[in-house]
Amino acid sequence: MRILGISAFYHDSAAALLEDGRVVAAAQEERFTRKKHDAGFPENAIRYCLQEAGISLDEVDHVAFFEKPFLKFERLLETYLANAPRGFQSFRAAMPVWVKEKLFQKSNLSKALNEFSDKGDIEDKLLFAEHHQSHAASAFYPSPFDEAVVLTMDGVGEWATTSVSIGRGNTLEPVREIHWPHSLGLLYSAITYYTGFRVNSGEYKVMGLAPYGEPRYARLMKDKLIDIKDDGSFWLDQSYFNYASGLTMTSKKFHKLFEGDPRDPDSLVTQREMDLAASVQKVTEEVVLRMGRDLSRKYGISNLCMAGGVALNCVANGRLLREGSFKNIWIQPAAGDAGGALGAALAAHHDHLGLPRSVSGAMDAMSGSYLGPSIGQKEIEKRLKEAGASFTVLKEAELIDRTVIELEAGKAVGWFQGRMEFGPRALGGRSILGDPRKTQMQKTLNLRIKYRESFRPFAPSVLREDVTDYFELDDDSPYMLLVADVQKKRRKKMSDKERALFGIEKLNVPRSDIPAVTHVDYSARVQTVHEETNPRYHALLKAFKKRTGCPVLVNTSFNVRGEPIVCSPEDAFHCFMGTGLDCLAIGNCFLVKEDQDQALAKDYKSEFAPD
Repeated sequence: MRILGISAFYHDSAAALLEDGRVVAAAQEERFTRKKHDAGFPENAIRYCLQEAGISLDEVDHVAFFEKPFLKFERLLETYLANAPRGFQSFRAAMPVWVKEKLFQKSNLSKALNEFSDKGDIEDKLLFAEHHQSHAASAFYPSPFDEAVVLTMDGVGEWATTSVSIGRGNTLEPVREIHWPHSLGLLYSAITYYTGFRVNSGEYKVMGLAPYGEPRYARLMKDKLIDIKDDGSFWLDQSYFNYASGLTMTSKKFHKLFEGDPRDPDSLVTQREMDLAASVQKVTEEVVLRMGRDLSRKYGISNLCMAGGVALNCVANGRLLREGSFKNIWIQPAAGDAGGALGAALAAHHDHLGLPRSVSGAMDAMSGSYLGPSIGQKEIEKRLKEAGASFTVLKEAELIDRTVIELEAGKAVGWFQGRMEFGPRALGGRSILGDPRKTQMQKTLNLRIKYRESFRPFAPSVLREDVTDYFELDDDSPYMLLVADVQKKRRKKMSDKERALFGIEKLNVPRSDIPAVTHVDYSARVQTVHEETNPRYHALLKAFKKRTGCPVLVNTSFNVRGEPIVCSPEDAFHCFMGTGLDCLAIGNCFLVKEDQDQALAKDYKSEFAPD
């Protein structure tokens, strides 16, 4: 049984392929088109999935789409009628697109998919899942649990913005929903918009900015914007928002409440934005924690699975784990809409067809999320030569030793190995690496290589067997979705003068013996590295530990601001030549910047739009 899952037409389009319930391949369209958050039909991702399995679309039994367009259209109509005549502008803007494209999505999908088919009978294979059903399926079915509470939270699907299901074996039973327009994801996105960042892209910036601020607006938010019940359910006062009936996220009443218009994205971030970020983060954590406590009490199940855009809030996830309402938490690495492609396929396999599910009880079914394309060594060499690159081919042990030497010397290294990651995080397949002990490494990576805001934190990759020696965590965190504090023994004592610093001034104070990955509140977004899923990256960390005594590396995605993570050897080489990266390890090829033809350098600083 082969099932192709598709998500498309909003943001982060993707495709995923199952064979007898096993995830064979999954990838986001943006990686191939080089358009970040590409919402178009994922033709390149589909082509890759079929090639990875060595099949044509005619050999696929079902094609599952991640949501139901008619239900979404129903919401659009009912929202307009509930707000009329207010909101006519946005209704008028949306209606032609819906009438022309989305109401005929089944036939449009069939037409696009028939390009991959010789038989041309794809329409009969199409299935449609609900948006939150896709999220829930992506959270539970690949998890290592036979039974779990499943929590999905995002902006909005068809009607649901939050849903709870109970997963047992190969079944998911929905038990609770919160409906549009009351959405924790859209509250966070409203603050993202108001603080001058891009919605559906900049939310993680708000999370990273929060520790620099004080949550002095949290009480005001709870008094005016959101009413949070004891069980974590919530209600938003829509008079402060404009997303249901307008073309912006916030209303004039919102701006009056917070005493100012939204920040111009080109202006400097101020303490006010930091305090707003800290406040919405605190409110988000309160909702998640209350909901977690209530679900644990009500259902008495020790496992929790999560998906949806809010599940990418690794700070809230870390607090939920530490609080102990659930013994085990598993979060879908592609928690956003890209993961809906995988969830739709899994929902078709288990919910629609009732097919069995295999649970290991130890490792999950995501293969470390290394589900994208890989490039063979000969092909890498061929393509690098065609790109004009100068490189040395090394044996694996030599490559690892050379990389460790360069990292210890303070160099930033591009690391392109094995299969590309599925989801928003680079996990040691398409990564930029650095030595976390270097005080200036965070600033170097942000400003000289990533061309992004200086406050943005970096994640540590750590050997799973050494995680407790550096972080207050003794759980698997392979997908960088849990935040934990750095162990007290690793922290540096701050002077009175350093403790008195405020806001962004905190940035340059080293806080531990791994300062490049220690945030201003002593936290870190931890990735545990496992030999079973990424043996080469695990070997690199082991070699770095052997040489330096430190089993941790800085790991950030191999891209610059506004660019999707690199997919091909050419992408990697161009990024290498367009940034301050010192070295590139791609397959068994090792490249040094000084050896390259400088005529091939690119101005990557202005190549991509801000994210």
